[in-house]
Amino acid sequence: MTEWLTQFPVSLGGLFVASFLAATLLPGGSEALLFALLRLQPEHSAAALALATVGNTLGGMTTYWMARLLPHTRLPPRLELVRRHGSPILLAAWAPVIGDALCAAAGWLRINWLAGMLWMAAGKLARYLVVAAAALNWS
Repeated sequence: MTEWLTQFPVSLGGLFVASFLAATLLPGGSEALLFALLRLQPEHSAAALALATVGNTLGGMTTYWMARLLPHTRLPPRLELVRRHGSPILLAAWAPVIGDALCAAAGWLRINWLAGMLWMAAGKLARYLVVAAAALNWS
């Protein structure tokens, strides 16, 4: 059933790079790569989860820091939600489309970077745990 997976080179380094790039403003997803890696090499589950989470969090923090460099002007109404909830809103930074916007908004609003990074990492880890569970329990 998984023979098609063996045709694609999958590595932990590639997973890290894909996870990082997927969290920046560049399009892409790392979930499929994590799924494939865990189907082929389940013995690397802990390392794959760690590298995907760290790479994706660093990508999100890159967006955060780039937005933090922008001049701080009047608060647009759309950012009120981010300002009101603060760093815990970055728990949703894993979500497609809105995740990048949340990271950028947090940076522009100068939300505490360490708290933001921890919330961001928690959300991204939770998403990757769901993908890992699906890959490792696939029959």
